[in-house]
Amino acid sequence: MQKTDERNEEAEAALADAVARDDTSVRGRPSSWGLLLVAAAVVPGTVLFVVGRFLEEPALQAWRTVCLAITVQAMPFLLLGTALSGAINAFVPARVFTRVLPRRPALAVPVAGIAGVVLPGCECASVPVASSLIGRGVTPAAAFAFLLSAPAINPVVLTATAVAFPGSPAMVLARLLASLATAALMGWLWLWLGRAEWLRPSVRHTGHRPGHSRWTEFRLGFQHDFLHAGGFLVVGAMAAATFNVAVPRSVLDTFSGSPWLSVLFLAALAIVLAVCSEADAFVAASLTGFSPVARLAFLVVGPMVDLKLIALQAGTFGRAFAVRFSAATTVVAVVCSVLIGGVLL
Repeated sequence: MQKTDERNEEAEAALADAVARDDTSVRGRPSSWGLLLVAAAVVPGTVLFVVGRFLEEPALQAWRTVCLAITVQAMPFLLLGTALSGAINAFVPARVFTRVLPRRPALAVPVAGIAGVVLPGCECASVPVASSLIGRGVTPAAAFAFLLSAPAINPVVLTATAVAFPGSPAMVLARLLASLATAALMGWLWLWLGRAEWLRPSVRHTGHRPGHSRWTEFRLGFQHDFLHAGGFLVVGAMAAATFNVAVPRSVLDTFSGSPWLSVLFLAALAIVLAVCSEADAFVAASLTGFSPVARLAFLVVGPMVDLKLIALQAGTFGRAFAVRFSAATTVVAVVCSVLIGGVLL
């Protein structure tokens, strides 16, 4: 009996050791995913660039020019935005968010939406921040309003929009108002129709952790956000260049010739491309065949609903929430874009 117990203890110890080794390997994997994503985005473009140097075909030259122009124009804003996002995550105390919000949920929603104007961050970072706010007692409706507004109307995004659309301040104002209206309406819609069983927030830490170096947290946060957002930026630039060069003019005319089809088409394109909000204005500016209202819909929908955001929301809050919230946000964003864009643009 004693030998059996000893063998059982040895087996349990071996199993625990194997699990620990496997857990260590699993924890080490995510750090390489950002590099793999960047490689997957950069390698095809590099190959096409080299091929284009030898072939010098007009189509490849045009593709290369559009792709590089979008990437080079957007990269400074992406760097600034991810740096500011990492700084807020590491240096701004979490209690700041709860102190500035009114206690009444109906009033907290627009205040949280307006807070997105002065608190820059990419859409990838807004999901865990919203989860952290809910965990600290902020009403979910206000957290969701901040989740939608922060990546859409922060100073970096608005400045990038002004640079991408020179001489068109109406586009900047339309993006600000349409995005803010969408965020507030979605927050109030959650207060009216939201159900607790749809929301299952997971426990995820954001902000500074006692005993850890703030500069290390800033560096890791900046590295994570930049690698992820940078990869999507390059993919978006390549997709926009391909779209501009490869899609026949007749197909574009089918969508761009109809006001409603052009709006719906670019809204769907924003969801699929999943371009970082700090760079999407340059992609939208390159879609010159479409109306200003349609491009506004691209700018409003993209930072609030795209494939990576749906996945992040499903993993953080649950699939039931992600499906309903993303679908409702798309509808509200398109309606706000059409109404506000129709007046200002």
